[in-house]
Amino acid sequence: MTDTRRRVKVYTLNEDRQWDDRGTGHVSSAYVERLKGMSLLVRAESDGSLLLESKINPNTAYQKQQDTLIVWSEAENYDLALSFQEKAGCDEIWEKICQGKDPSVDITQELIDESEEERFDDMSSPGLELPPCELSRLEEVAELVASSLPSPLRREKLALALENEGYIRKLLELFRVCEDLENREGLHHLYDIIKGIFLLNRTALFEVMFSEECIMDVIGCLEFDPSLPQPRRHREFLTTTARFKEVIPISDPELRQKIHQTYRVQYIQDMVLPTPSVFEENMLSTLHSFIFFNKVEIVGMLQDDEKFLTELFAQLTDEATDDDKRHELVNFLKEFCAFSQTLQPQNRDAFFKTLSNMGILPALEVILGMDDVQVRGAATDIFSYLVEYNPSMVREFVMQESQQNDDDILLINLIIEHMICDTDPELGGAVQLMGLLRTLVDPENMLATANKTEKTEFLSFFYKHCMHVLSAPLLANTTEEKPSKDDFQTCQLLALIVELLTFCVEHHTYHIKNYIINKDILRRVLVLTASQHAFLALCALRFMRKIIGLKDEFYNRYIMRNFLFEPVVKAFLNNGSRYNLINSAIIEMFEYVRVEDVKSLTAHIIENYWKALEDVDYVQTFKGLKLRYEQQRERQDNPKLDSMRSILRNHRFRRDARTLEDEEEMWFNTDEEDLEDGEAVVPPSDKMKSDEDLMDPISKFMERKKLKDSEEKEVLTGKASLSGRQSPSFKLSFSSSPKPSLSSPPTASLHPGSPGSPSSPGTGARSSPPTAAVTTKGGLVGLVDYPDDDEEDEDEEDADSKEESPPLSKKSKLSS
Repeated sequence: MTDTRRRVKVYTLNEDRQWDDRGTGHVSSAYVERLKGMSLLVRAESDGSLLLESKINPNTAYQKQQDTLIVWSEAENYDLALSFQEKAGCDEIWEKICQGKDPSVDITQELIDESEEERFDDMSSPGLELPPCELSRLEEVAELVASSLPSPLRREKLALALENEGYIRKLLELFRVCEDLENREGLHHLYDIIKGIFLLNRTALFEVMFSEECIMDVIGCLEFDPSLPQPRRHREFLTTTARFKEVIPISDPELRQKIHQTYRVQYIQDMVLPTPSVFEENMLSTLHSFIFFNKVEIVGMLQDDEKFLTELFAQLTDEATDDDKRHELVNFLKEFCAFSQTLQPQNRDAFFKTLSNMGILPALEVILGMDDVQVRGAATDIFSYLVEYNPSMVREFVMQESQQNDDDILLINLIIEHMICDTDPELGGAVQLMGLLRTLVDPENMLATANKTEKTEFLSFFYKHCMHVLSAPLLANTTEEKPSKDDFQTCQLLALIVELLTFCVEHHTYHIKNYIINKDILRRVLVLTASQHAFLALCALRFMRKIIGLKDEFYNRYIMRNFLFEPVVKAFLNNGSRYNLINSAIIEMFEYVRVEDVKSLTAHIIENYWKALEDVDYVQTFKGLKLRYEQQRERQDNPKLDSMRSILRNHRFRRDARTLEDEEEMWFNTDEEDLEDGEAVVPPSDKMKSDEDLMDPISKFMERKKLKDSEEKEVLTGKASLSGRQSPSFKLSFSSSPKPSLSSPPTASLHPGSPGSPSSPGTGARSSPPTAAVTTKGGLVGLVDYPDDDEEDEDEEDADSKEESPPLSKKSKLSS
């Protein structure tokens, strides 16, 4: 029995002024040594963990509301509430909180401190005396209420006086008199009085004002705003325009009354009361709480009424139900789901599980098949609640459904068809439905089990049963070189479809790849680049860019085989010199291919579209692509040269990481300096260049190094440190044979210090720097890796060397 009485829910008020459920447990009060005082303790009923530990502070304002709620503030922006299952338990804890004070009051103390003088004045007077509730004294009452609002203690005394004397009911009787007499001045005073009572923020007063017999008169008082020339007609709207419809009869009178009350209080908050100022906003926090807890109660009572929900879903799916009735049922269900958003996560879980068990998804399928646009719209909103709550539940339903029904009547296909057939010129409904589809096909929220993943099962289902329905408008509109329909609404729809396909390319693997290649989807999408609507052309470019960005050779071969860069190049040329998004998007696509060095696409673009693009010089993208292509061809035609350059760049000069960049720069600069005027290192346009021309810069480089070193130090040919070395890992030889031959005897060798030899960097001691030898003038001379200081002298020496060494003018050979 004690457990039931002390069973509570713990709530905290978040930044949006909404109550968050922190859990259910059992409350007790005990002395806590750490807090040095009596404290409220709430332990979770699930695992006994501590949900709340709050010291009872005599200076904190605790409020008791609706007989089962205790609300207080722990800090400036941290409000707490305990919601009791039974009134008896609430009363017990309230007595503990009051700690000897009168437990009949609904508030222990206000938070805001007042000046000592004001407190002394209030303490000397036992209570606030209200003027008699008479017509002639209304102005005096209004002034008293207005003067009490700034002072927390005076507000408390005013609230107690209003509550104890039944003053609100007397004021409402005066309102009826003033309205009969058309006493406009008295009505204006009553408006100010009632508005002030709202700002007192007291649950006990709200319960009187929102009772069945008083609430309409309270609304009537608030119609006569002194700042308006004519009174509002809120009561007329609530009694004639707004009508309560019981689509399913509600047998519980308490539930019916709670629904009426909540609707009217919500109306007061949203429509009747003036928008609160910054200073008044927190004064209506109790009104927000009143509505919130009412909604929680309503959802709980309806959810527990199994007869009600069973009847609701039975009528929704019954073919005999007329359209008007079904329309009302769907709107009720939509409102019911909207109310559920006030629930906390665990309560919302139970709510949607109940709806799922009742068959909400089959019911939605029936509703979505109807012709009524409004009913379908409401059903879409309900469907969105379900997808956002638990997409796996929806996926499981549609996969089970596919085993029994044809593709045409599957729930997801109905959603796709409604998206395609949206009559709204702005496609508002289609955008919403596309967002739901994206959530359903997003692998990020799919569950994985021990046996088989939901991702594999659902995506296989989707591509087999649904993808053809989604892509049908795209395929129908792209049979020619231009879109067959290019109006704004069609283009918006196609843009939505292409965006979803782009999402699939990014997040799905072989499913979308197989679909694109088998159905030639990319070629169809690229037809849209010819659309007059730039946003659609950009969607198509984004789709292709996403595919290229995967750097998947299956996609690349598909693009090259079907020449799918052709529509992109056409769109680029048709755009002309205009500097716009299409221009930038296409250039960025080619730039990506260049920067990432996608070799297959680079060769394809240059070989097929270079003539169309060679004149574009305001960006270097296309010339850069051409250079990449020529470098590729160079490496293909001369693999030995490529190997030599790679080795020399990466190892030959890498004595020290600090000098790497300088030495690489020296290598390239040396090549260019030693060439004759107008000669390139490897002329890319001349595919018939001889090996002699290609190796000539290397020969010159090595000779220059030899001569530079000879100025600093002489190396004897018979030195033991060189003659006893093992043969190097590769040799640079010069031969007079017309073609390179691996069997030709070398006449010059790279000796110790070459890559792979024992004294190369990283393997040998730093005291023996790498050296190399070249046979010339009958002697071995060491090469060192320093840039030449006197280039003019070296040029002359190069000329002499050429004259004295005829083999250097012959074809060269690299053997390894």
